[in-house]
Amino acid sequence: MAQGRRVERVAALIRKETSELLLNGIRDERVHQGMVSITEVEVSGDLQHCRIFVSVFGEQAQKDEVMDGLEAARGFIRGELGRRLQMRRAPEIVFKLDLGIEKGTTVLHLLGELGRERDERGDVPEGTELPDNP
Repeated sequence: MAQGRRVERVAALIRKETSELLLNGIRDERVHQGMVSITEVEVSGDLQHCRIFVSVFGEQAQKDEVMDGLEAARGFIRGELGRRLQMRRAPEIVFKLDLGIEKGTTVLHLLGELGRERDERGDVPEGTELPDNP
């Protein structure tokens, strides 16, 4: 059980430090093409591998640019994490684009459209109204 808490703690620290690096440490302009946020960090039990999931707000071209910039900065980020977290061997990092927020927004949009269509047709059974979508 202590191993799991240690991995979670390291993942939280990696998330915090990587967020700081995204704001102030990475000079590659590609990384700053869109609004970037870290949604999740997964660290292997032996602390040798790390997946960092990022969400990028913007057009697909911007997302591609951001991911290219993160890939180019991977060695720098790994070195900084090792130094900041005082790890003998910093984990290998893989960046993954997290589409969860985007999918959620799309689903909410579709639900809103369905609700409007049902309202227009007037065939809304009592008690099944969808909440208004802003």
